[in-house]
Amino acid sequence: MQIEYLKIFTEIASAKSISKVANSSHITQPALSQQIQKLEESLGHKLLERSNRGVELTDAGKIVEKYAKIIVKAFEDILEDLENLSDYSTVKIFASPSMATYALPCTMYLIKEQFPNYTLNLTSEFSAAIEQNVAGDICQVGFIHGKPADPSLMFSKVGTDRLVAVAAQDFAIPGVITLKDLVKHPLIMLTDRFEERKYLNNYLAQKGISPDKCNIVMNLDSIESVKATILKGYGLSFIPYISIKKELYTKELKEINVTDFNLNYDIYIIYKKEMDSSKSSKALVQYIKKVGEKSFC
Repeated sequence: MQIEYLKIFTEIASAKSISKVANSSHITQPALSQQIQKLEESLGHKLLERSNRGVELTDAGKIVEKYAKIIVKAFEDILEDLENLSDYSTVKIFASPSMATYALPCTMYLIKEQFPNYTLNLTSEFSAAIEQNVAGDICQVGFIHGKPADPSLMFSKVGTDRLVAVAAQDFAIPGVITLKDLVKHPLIMLTDRFEERKYLNNYLAQKGISPDKCNIVMNLDSIESVKATILKGYGLSFIPYISIKKELYTKELKEINVTDFNLNYDIYIIYKKEMDSSKSSKALVQYIKKVGEKSFC
């Protein structure tokens, strides 16, 4: 079994189409189908169900996709590390989507000024995967929501964010409203892959509000998609404050005054204990802790 077969498989699983991947990779469709067939034969399971509408993962395919992504990413990191063998100053940072997109770019600029010999690579990922990547040496530093579940990881609180109920300025809604009444309005939500959505689900459950009582019109897989949709006036949403500070300041969006809603959560930096064994890497971590929330964008 070749790494390339796994890479092609993950691309097909994501696109749900062999023909699309064939076009983008400049490999003939029969050649791709043959690679998938060889992968299925080597694993002893059918991975894809083919139809005129494209392809769907089988149960076995879903399992393989989960681990194939990790394997492919690890192999790419091996190649990258080998290329940088003579330069140990590359620091890979993984962070939750809201942190990677809206908070950390400014922080990384300050880090680069303080540590000019470091090359900083920032990747967006979800908290559980970030823990795995830090523990597995895929990256050196992670930023996650809440404390890590892995007891072997070092961690420190670096900031706090909150979920905010927001809508377009001209969206018709009372100036003050209860949470129970708010969720009757059209809701544009993040998918449950986001920690913020999980926090919200738990909060609503504590308030006795079940999902079927919420007027959820769509679930979107990026904060920017949610923002674009609510800016069009199609509904309101609960999204991280750090992601909409600019729009609130420019008055493109408005924060809704929900009398019984207050959802804050902590942001933690995580890293392995080995980071403290090197003077330079320890200094880097200590500096990140120091600048923390003060330098978030």
